[in-house]
Amino acid sequence: MAKILIIDDDSAINELIKINLELQGYEVSQAFNGIEGFAKAKQEEPALIILDVMMPEVDGFTVAQRIRQCVEIAETPILMLTALSQLTDKVNGFNIGVDDYLTKPFEIDELIVRVRALLKRTKQIPKSLAVRELLTYKEITLIPETYSVKINDKIQKLTPIEFDIFNLLFQNHGNMVSGAKLLKEIWGYEPDDNVETIRVHIRHLRAKIDKISDGKKYIETVYGGGYKLNV
Repeated sequence: MAKILIIDDDSAINELIKINLELQGYEVSQAFNGIEGFAKAKQEEPALIILDVMMPEVDGFTVAQRIRQCVEIAETPILMLTALSQLTDKVNGFNIGVDDYLTKPFEIDELIVRVRALLKRTKQIPKSLAVRELLTYKEITLIPETYSVKINDKIQKLTPIEFDIFNLLFQNHGNMVSGAKLLKEIWGYEPDDNVETIRVHIRHLRAKIDKISDGKKYIETVYGGGYKLNV
């Protein structure tokens, strides 16, 4: 079973999460500050990191940045667990590269659902990419092995989440993909308060695709509905 690292200076919450995850069969490691947490992340290379924000000395945003800059663990999924509930705090987390965001106080059942969804997404490639081969339609080619997109003769590397989003739009090219479908297919659940999750990742994805698009706008926002890929 996957190893999960909890980085939270609140020992009661840290222990509560540990106990419940172990009951689900996960192997759990603990850290109680940002310095210890980053060191353990590098040493143990866990399958998932649950990261608090408000910690002394080194806060969670800084730890997340360091993780994303460390080659060995840069793509490890991060679930940010924090008392900060302002939209700007969530956006900051997603801009750093956090995969999901859960606000304290939380229901342990919801945390477990999100943990399962993140682990499932990072362990399983989309069904359409079950055979690892190039997928091409007109000028666009998807390269699953490197999470890259090629447009004409230019290649852009994406994060795993960005690649999954682009692939979903690619499989539905010309048709709108709703926000609800994106949340369900990419994150594995259907929360009612994560619109900004999609917006931030789409913004990052669009900026990367624009770098190799020669001026063509491939990702279109369908206002009030979702997004679609124009090829």
